[in-house]
Amino acid sequence: MATSKVPGEPTQTGTAVLETATSAIQGFGPINKIHQHLCAFHFYGYDMTRQVESHHFCAHQNEEMRQCLIYDSPEPHARLIGLEYIVSENLFLTLPDNEKPLWHSHEYEVKSGVLFMPGVPGPIQRQDLDKVAKTYGKTIHFWQVDKGDAFPLGLPQIMMALTRDGQLHDNLAKDVEKRFNVSFDAERENRAYMKGPEHGIHHLANGGGKGIKTVLRETDCKPVESVPRVFV
Repeated sequence: MATSKVPGEPTQTGTAVLETATSAIQGFGPINKIHQHLCAFHFYGYDMTRQVESHHFCAHQNEEMRQCLIYDSPEPHARLIGLEYIVSENLFLTLPDNEKPLWHSHEYEVKSGVLFMPGVPGPIQRQDLDKVAKTYGKTIHFWQVDKGDAFPLGLPQIMMALTRDGQLHDNLAKDVEKRFNVSFDAERENRAYMKGPEHGIHHLANGGGKGIKTVLRETDCKPVESVPRVFV
């Protein structure tokens, strides 16, 4: 999938030189922790027909949580379109019930083969994906690239993941399989032994079976005078 060109003047030589200088001086600790590239598909929480190829670049916070930057492609000029937090079943179960619907399960994504690590041999990626199958994710997209928006317009939206056969657009699946030289059906067979969450997929996850949409609502703005002041 070709990434659309973002409007604006081309990067100037001076800017490139400055970036080279700052990159030699500054540290990029959070970015340098990224250790993994996952490709998957998301759909808008209120519209399953709007499906987006999503490339996750992830780093572990610890054994039970990882955080991912999401781009529309793995190319150098890819657009940053969202982010995802991935947590273990144990951490998910500690969340308030009104929070759980914002999170989606990963069991189907993994076991169906549609979530994969580009370029990584199957036996190696399966070692980690066996863990991912038991997790839950919370995904927010800021840039509606499927609409052709040149900028990240509108409100951030909660995204959901595939949970059963027949949901993923066939043309989208075939395009990704061809470009990354993968077979979802073959991986499905190789991952048949994997299991999802120990307690089964929670009934409140995946939107609780309902659509979720972020909407804008006007409200009163607390004036500065009403904020308590602390003097030291």
